Amino acid sequence: MASREKDLEEEIYDKVVDLTEYAKRQRWWNRVFGKKQRPYRAAKYSVATQIALGGASGWCAGYLCQKVGKVAATAVGGGLLLLQIANNTGYIQVDWKRVEKDVDKAKRQLKKNTDKAVPELNTFMEKSTDFVKKNIVVTSGFVGGFLLGLAS
Repeated sequence: MASREKDLEEEIYDKVVDLTEYAKRQRWWNRVFGKKQRPYRAAKYSVATQIALGGASGWCAGYLCQKVGKVAATAVGGGLLLLQIANNTGYIQVDWKRVEKDVDKAKRQLKKNTDKAVPELNTFMEKSTDFVKKNIVVTSGFVGGFLLGLAS
């Protein structure tokens, strides 16, 4: 009985190896999934591989953003709800004039820091735009995967 199972396993293994060798010899398989022979171009891999990699990484990022976003929204909303309940029941007193003063101070400081960061932001946007233009296939796969990840 054991020798029959071993023979069966060897036969299955031989067929799998034969299938991989067959796939390597087929030109259409290499055109769809194989590496292109252009090492210095932005697209080193075939279109199908680029879309698959972009879509998979986009789905992972979208799914992670969805889960983290839900937790963050729940935490912030729950915290604000508890603060409002505590304020209404008299456990805490909010000094709204001080809150308004601090918010105005934060607005001024944010505007001051934003004016300094504009050249850096423009450089980042230019680099991002160049990356998207050079890798449009991967980027489109990533965006599609990201949206699917958010939806799942």
